[in-house]
Amino acid sequence: MNGFEFNKVMAAILVALLVAMLSGFVAHKLITPEKLAKNVFVVDTGQAPAMAMSSAPQGPAPIKPFLAKADDTAGQKTARVCGTCHSFGKGEAAKIGPNLYDIVGSKHAHMDGFNYSDAMKAMASEWTIDELNAFLYSPQKHMPGTKMTFAGIKNDQDRANVIAWLNTLSDSPKPLPKE
Repeated sequence: MNGFEFNKVMAAILVALLVAMLSGFVAHKLITPEKLAKNVFVVDTGQAPAMAMSSAPQGPAPIKPFLAKADDTAGQKTARVCGTCHSFGKGEAAKIGPNLYDIVGSKHAHMDGFNYSDAMKAMASEWTIDELNAFLYSPQKHMPGTKMTFAGIKNDQDRANVIAWLNTLSDSPKPLPKE
């Protein structure tokens, strides 16, 4: 390739780059995207936005009406995601989270030898239906400092189904409210 042909190739490359740059500049001037007033996809961080604090519900709905029509089979399906971190069988070893067999009515930090967060250890009460409802709605909001990173189950009936299923994981399941 002689010098003249080399100059033609280099000129073609420069012209192509110049056309690309100018077309990008013109396109940007002709079409300006509109910025949205708020995000379309909202990530649940456990904290409500400042302007929505007054209108947003501050926690889960009372669970007893939903427990009256709870389906433990549907709860088991919903709780599959829990199986990533928890075991459910009697006497099974803990995974990332503790075994949840016989959790309804047991004390917080119930599994001996499991390394619970200080927040969980500080809870002196037991896992009542209402306590499970609030915790499953938003673990970090209900118990700040918990190691559980799960975002929560926001659907009331799904939460009731999971609680009903967890209640079946016991040698003597507790009676659930019928109202």
